[in-house]
Amino acid sequence: MLLATLVPGFAAQFVLFDVTFTFTKTDADNSTPSKSHYYVRGDRLNPDRPRDWTAPVDYRNGTIHIRTEVLEKPAGGEPTTWSICYIPNRGQGNGYGCTGTDVYREKGVYEKDVPMKSFWQNDAIIWTEGIKQMDLVMKDNSGGSGHAHKRADHEKFFPTKMRITVVQVSAGAKYDPSLVPDLPKKADAKTPASNTPANAASK
Repeated sequence: MLLATLVPGFAAQFVLFDVTFTFTKTDADNSTPSKSHYYVRGDRLNPDRPRDWTAPVDYRNGTIHIRTEVLEKPAGGEPTTWSICYIPNRGQGNGYGCTGTDVYREKGVYEKDVPMKSFWQNDAIIWTEGIKQMDLVMKDNSGGSGHAHKRADHEKFFPTKMRITVVQVSAGAKYDPSLVPDLPKKADAKTPASNTPANAASK
């Protein structure tokens, strides 16, 4: 459901996706077309998302609220992150762009806001044509190529259970958790283990 709050200036937000899933080493090895990917497609992506992200409501110049809930994770505190990649109906340049979750070491809830103009290759997307798919890519904290399935010590990453919620907030608006269905009562968000490397968002 497209959740929007109409106020002067058309400030609004909507849930782009809210997925809960278990991810195993077998899942990572067999995801296609790319390994270590969890694909958010079809009706798992909000069917009421706008086609044009620039008007009449300006999401292009807004922010992304990323809520990462780590439900299950192997013991040991291995730093882990997920790239969150926007796959457009129409792109330019490399054809997609990515942001990402904070790096985390343990179970818990991690939340962050990302400006839409700040993430990797955000200008490779034709925002007036919309988004067709989202790719979630599990990695270590070494950078863009640190896919978890490549690690010899993959047992530090798998299996895991995640809930990842991405909310698009329009320019000039502030994220309102009360508009997101089925969120538990807010607890203090975890402090990220470290900052994600600058190139860690790429697929």
